[in-house]
Amino acid sequence: MMPKRITVFVVLLIFGISTASLSAYGNDSATIYIKNGQQTKSSDFSIQDDFKSIKPITSTHNQYIDYSHGYSMYYPNHMSVDTTLSEVRTVIADQDTRIEIYYDNFKGTIHNADRYINYSSRFKTNKEDHTVEKDLSLQVNGLRAHLLKWQREKLESLTNDKNYYVNAKIVKNQNEVYTIFIKSAKPVQDYMTIINSFNVIEKKATPKIHTTYKATEKKLNQETRDFYNKYFLESDSLKWGIFEWTAASNYNFLNSLEERLDYNFEFIVRYQDLSTNFPMEEMMHAYNNNKYVELTLQTKHAHHSDTDDPSITYDLLNGKYDEFLNQYARDVKEFGHPVLFRLNNEMNGDWCIYSSYFTSNDTELFKATWRYIYNIFQENGVDNALWVWNPHDLSFPGFQWNHYLTYYPGDQYVDIIGLTGYNPGNYFKGESWRSFNEIYPSLYKEYSSIFQQPFMITEFGSNSFGGDKLGWIRDMFDNIDQFENIKVAIWWNGIDYDHEGNPGRIYRLDQSDEMLGIFKDGLTKYK
Repeated sequence: MMPKRITVFVVLLIFGISTASLSAYGNDSATIYIKNGQQTKSSDFSIQDDFKSIKPITSTHNQYIDYSHGYSMYYPNHMSVDTTLSEVRTVIADQDTRIEIYYDNFKGTIHNADRYINYSSRFKTNKEDHTVEKDLSLQVNGLRAHLLKWQREKLESLTNDKNYYVNAKIVKNQNEVYTIFIKSAKPVQDYMTIINSFNVIEKKATPKIHTTYKATEKKLNQETRDFYNKYFLESDSLKWGIFEWTAASNYNFLNSLEERLDYNFEFIVRYQDLSTNFPMEEMMHAYNNNKYVELTLQTKHAHHSDTDDPSITYDLLNGKYDEFLNQYARDVKEFGHPVLFRLNNEMNGDWCIYSSYFTSNDTELFKATWRYIYNIFQENGVDNALWVWNPHDLSFPGFQWNHYLTYYPGDQYVDIIGLTGYNPGNYFKGESWRSFNEIYPSLYKEYSSIFQQPFMITEFGSNSFGGDKLGWIRDMFDNIDQFENIKVAIWWNGIDYDHEGNPGRIYRLDQSDEMLGIFKDGLTKYK
């Protein structure tokens, strides 16, 4: 608000490529080659392949060569190499330390190398949680670089928490930057050996994604299982929902809107934060009105702006919200009926306080938070929640460490993939009109190559500023049926205002009788 499939067997294979057994350093015969995510003995590859190699260099270090992104570097040879998300990053890790390597190319975007360096490090302004040890410029093999070293307190809920950080951003030019991001459970030693070994080489291959994700079997109560089967696994017809803010208190306006559209929306959206308990009365009211709720819990506080309270992720993982979360889970269980539980949506946007933009750029902490809350639900016997994982279609900042895939918590924690892509119009600086076909065909194609779970458009809409909204809606209805795995689509019937209280993004579908008529005609085939 970005790709070929291989088998799960291969995923498991490449995730744990251990290089500790390599010997005869300096001997090409000891080199490991990784071609399109699979280990191979051959050094042959083409520009269409994704190709890496691992070569023993000394008794303690191997050299990792990434021909797809154009670099080489040393790393301790007891660590394992993971190229599963090669298009996004390579991960080299052991039990205590994790090294993530990213390549960013900002050509054609609003970003550049200097903005990347400055914007990525803004979390350090939170001095209460982050202690900066080094923040300096340097040279790495003739290239300009920036080094940031910091730490935070250990988090109580995380075993072997990696709270010591070193981040080196190595600038090839104003568009291209490489990042070596080291996280460790203990103070990082000898990090300059790794950083100083970095060299840029010619790109000769193409990075790819080498995994697919899928839902796992869950213990659900019968009503929720039937709901999941009916709407997401067996349905061959798109179902529609709506966000209408007045529905939080009563259904008078929503009922009148449905009458005018001659359509009953089966899904509605309810937003929540950590300031209010589970809305039992509203959930029962929705259920009694034959509506299912996409319950969106965002780990923030209502009395703060979206970017206040930057410690909240750390506080949550330190157990400060355990009482709230346990009671919340018990209430979900007591409700008993199906809930589409959407936790911390649009996490890859810096407008969300739970984005890793605020927590050391460490997306592992977002995933830890997701699993932490999921496990609390499990401990309280919740069997009526379907977990909806929902990035924005546009990551902002548009940096590889903030790529949506770095936030994926794991198959067992995700039942449904949420898609969110808006046409924001051009009211706000930096935003532009986006047609439906500029957003969803490419997004759907990409997600379909990676995710095997059912999809839903969790919220979307078109602004009125900047183009023909009526045409946008017609185009949407003409094209949305091509996406067979999108089972539910929810229109966000609201308005975003600017700082002076003026409407900036008007997503409402009831701005005129003509607009309502187009929507009514489009919904006819879904009744």
